[in-house]
Amino acid sequence: MKKLFFLLFAIVPFGILAACGTSTSGDGDGDGSNNGDGNGNGEEEVPTYSVATDANFQPFEYKNPDTGEMEGFDIDLMRAIAEEAGFNVEFETMEFDGLLASMRTGKNDIGIAGISITEERKEYIDFSDKYYDSGLILAVPVDSDVQSIEDVDGLKVGARQGSTSNDYLKENTDAEVSAYPEIVTAYMDLQRGRLDAVLYDLPNVQYYIKENASDELKTVGDVLEGQPYGIATPKGSDLVGPINEALATLKENGKYAEIYEKWFGTQPPQ
Repeated sequence: MKKLFFLLFAIVPFGILAACGTSTSGDGDGDGSNNGDGNGNGEEEVPTYSVATDANFQPFEYKNPDTGEMEGFDIDLMRAIAEEAGFNVEFETMEFDGLLASMRTGKNDIGIAGISITEERKEYIDFSDKYYDSGLILAVPVDSDVQSIEDVDGLKVGARQGSTSNDYLKENTDAEVSAYPEIVTAYMDLQRGRLDAVLYDLPNVQYYIKENASDELKTVGDVLEGQPYGIATPKGSDLVGPINEALATLKENGKYAEIYEKWFGTQPPQ
């Protein structure tokens, strides 16, 4: 009995030591996927940031109806920036005005959705360096007499809620403005004769007409309010620097041009 007692007494410490050596994570999740701070493998933790984006702004971002996955120029660019900067991203889709609100409140870490850099938005948003030069263009039916923005006074013109096109119409015209949560609905109403014109971002207008309404709609007039797109972050975010550095690297190593040509069919302007 005494020999058995001493044998059990000697085994217990080894059991304790063995138990202490099985933990692979300092945070208790046990899957080894969170790196750093006591995970035992010496790797640094890779942060994941939430990215607010749109669900229907082709060709910049949209949800593929067949796969349910987010696709587009902005999506590919944001993923490339994240890879270069050393962090992960998770996309959250929302209406455009909700996206701007999420930057104001800090609900999301990053925002990308063809967001024009304006002085007004700079008051509550920090922007990256520009990554795309855009502007506003007027879309009308192919048989319309409207030739430019000077002709829309008194007409029904669609725009998007929270967009620079909506602001431009209210500040510079006497048009009867209808602001839509989703710009595609405005295009469809224009095709159905419920609107006389739509004012919105040039690349999106051109893309919609080419893909859906080449025999029904056309663009007219000059490109207005030439404003570049920037990647948004809440005011005071530490992510602006890493995003800018990664964006500059992608432009230097040709990755940006590769993504641009994939979605627009040409090399980016110099």
